[in-house]
Amino acid sequence: MVATSEYILSEVKNGVLIITINRPDKLNSLNKQTIEELHETLVEAENVNDIRAIILTGAGQKAFVAGADIAEFANYSVEQGKQLSSIGHFKIFNFIENYSKPIIAAVNGFALGGGLELAMACHIRVVSDNAKMGLPEVSLGVIPGYGGTQRLAQLVGKGKAFEMIVTADMINAQDAYKWGLANYVTTQEELLNKCFDITSKIATKSPTAIKTAIKVINAGYNNSVNGFEVEIEEFGKSFGTGDFKEGVGAFMDKRKANFKGE
Repeated sequence: MVATSEYILSEVKNGVLIITINRPDKLNSLNKQTIEELHETLVEAENVNDIRAIILTGAGQKAFVAGADIAEFANYSVEQGKQLSSIGHFKIFNFIENYSKPIIAAVNGFALGGGLELAMACHIRVVSDNAKMGLPEVSLGVIPGYGGTQRLAQLVGKGKAFEMIVTADMINAQDAYKWGLANYVTTQEELLNKCFDITSKIATKSPTAIKTAIKVINAGYNNSVNGFEVEIEEFGKSFGTGDFKEGVGAFMDKRKANFKGE
């Protein structure tokens, strides 16, 4: 699967789909078309068994995603604003958070507003040492609308989330790491290599177990369900999978498991 659309580049390498948001002249800002193309790319990849993980990044050296395309919604009504947020949640942000394969955000440069919200929706964040991250929406008279008010507090804690959102201040890569917003900090040159280090480990593990783990971890942050009960249920179901039989069989035979994602 190698595809190119107007604003999304995608390439499969060693079982990893690399998705690049390609609007460098606009600092990779998210407009409707970019969101639609990204959604379509992810939908297509979900059923490709050979793809074990995804790396999401931005084109160029300046920005991962510098936010939403403000010009596109500058004259929106209340109802249009609500719809903008709702569609974004459905097509990208919640969609990524609940995706069946691990998605790693490779954050190179600015990740602001919708860009930081996009990175936070991913399961793992690796950031370059020149990264600047923040939610500046209150400077425009709005609030984060793509999950930022919720996911930032989950990642960095309520107090720091309040500070970042109400001051609109950016933080650097080291502070992002210190506060739990970034899993790793690297140089720009090593950013993708670090992501591949992580995906190489993912690729040897059970796809069915990983899919289930993503579901259960997210359940712990869903107030409408009991995460412990979901864990018990899904743990039991794993005993009926081909991957469980292969994993246990390989362990007993002292050999490397060959998971099929079944």
